[in-house]
Amino acid sequence: MNTNPILTEALRGGITESAHRGAVAIVDADGAVHTALGDIERPVFARSAIKVLQALPLVASGAAERWQLSDEELALACASHGGEPQHADTAASMLKKAGVDVSALECGAHWPYHDGALKALAAAGQTPSALHNNCSGKHAGFICLGCWMAEGSGHDPRPFLKGYVAPVHPVMREVSAALQATTGHPLAEAPMGTDGCSIPTYAIPLRRLAHAFARVATGQGLSPEHARAALRLRQAVARAPQMVAGTGRFDSRVMQRLGERVFCKVGAEGMYCAALPEQGLGVAIKIDDGNTARACEVVMAAVIARLVRLDDSAGNANANDSNHESDERTFIASLADVRLRNWNGIEVGRLRAASVLLAED
Repeated sequence: MNTNPILTEALRGGITESAHRGAVAIVDADGAVHTALGDIERPVFARSAIKVLQALPLVASGAAERWQLSDEELALACASHGGEPQHADTAASMLKKAGVDVSALECGAHWPYHDGALKALAAAGQTPSALHNNCSGKHAGFICLGCWMAEGSGHDPRPFLKGYVAPVHPVMREVSAALQATTGHPLAEAPMGTDGCSIPTYAIPLRRLAHAFARVATGQGLSPEHARAALRLRQAVARAPQMVAGTGRFDSRVMQRLGERVFCKVGAEGMYCAALPEQGLGVAIKIDDGNTARACEVVMAAVIARLVRLDDSAGNANANDSNHESDERTFIASLADVRLRNWNGIEVGRLRAASVLLAED
């Protein structure tokens, strides 16, 4: 029997139409559990929620400095973007700085997730490339790391990069080592699968993932190089939040409003992780049925509302955001209790965080 609590409810006609169960781990940098809802010891595939952990070697190694990567480019290395022109162009810029082109990417190609970008590409008679893949920034970061490694060892970068997505490749070994160092979980003992972008993905307990993000939030428990890299990446994302997701997306909207107070990152199949620097906490969420937009985002918003310092003024608002006139507390509350409307604009229900998430400590 599933013992995980209901975290999100969809309401219609005054009753619960559907519900989503899951688990939430909130942990401090010492590894002490602040909040545990559901089974936080079950290994889960974090998927794209841990891109910031996978990007640590890019900065820690010196590769980011060697290729003079900008805030936008470092933010894209942590991104699951919508394939808008700014995203594809930034990924191409990263590759150019490292001396390679799009053919080096091994993430595969798909149409942009952003509807406007997809339609514009199709209207121009073009087909998508690997630059439009939502993981192209992460992979461009891997390639920048690989080119730096090849340069240091005297190898030709193109042959060296081939197959960089494989678990045994030197680039992926560096990435996996950073993941093991931050989570403290022995990856040799973890179930391993293949992610959508072809790199390895490891099943790690939710508690360990939350601990890793508390370390990212504080630098505590990390090597000096990883601590410096975590801070640099958080700062880059806070300065260029549109690169992490894109127009209208939860991660970009929240970090545009809250800046360095929150680093949050979605992953496939109902995964979400966050670093809360002011509180020194890490958050890891897994929705059992894999629902992200309808469930996991609501849970993350509720966690932010409960823990993060929010202003009651409308400062730092993004003029492109539909909530730009609201204060931060109202803005986050609107993401934790979403009004559902039909195609005629009629309000038909709500998607809200369950009461277990709203209880005060």
